[in-house]
Amino acid sequence: MAAASHIYRVTFLNQGNVYEVYARHVGQGGLFGFVEIEELLWSERSKLVIDPSEDRLRTEFEGVKRFHVPMHAVLRIDEVEREGVARISPAPSETGKVANFPVPLYTPRGDGGGKG
Repeated sequence: MAAASHIYRVTFLNQGNVYEVYARHVGQGGLFGFVEIEELLWSERSKLVIDPSEDRLRTEFEGVKRFHVPMHAVLRIDEVEREGVARISPAPSETGKVANFPVPLYTPRGDGGGKG
């Protein structure tokens, strides 16, 4: 029996827009404070109808094998049964009940870090 193939829908903020992408692998990766996303999946709907949002994403991520998103920019990661249509949409301008963490998440001590 073949191993189950996982598909993840990752929603994150990038430059005032909400990105929703589908990927095979999502993890912590090697960079502190970043989520690693690789093997993006694109919907295989009819090539006659082109979704401008998905087309923009395909162009932006063309040739990208793996990319990293800051943890505080990730809104949600879902494991789904099948991929959907990737999209970019404007971020809501009104403030909701959920607030972002202050940036940066970690600041090193400037006094040398010793006790004394």
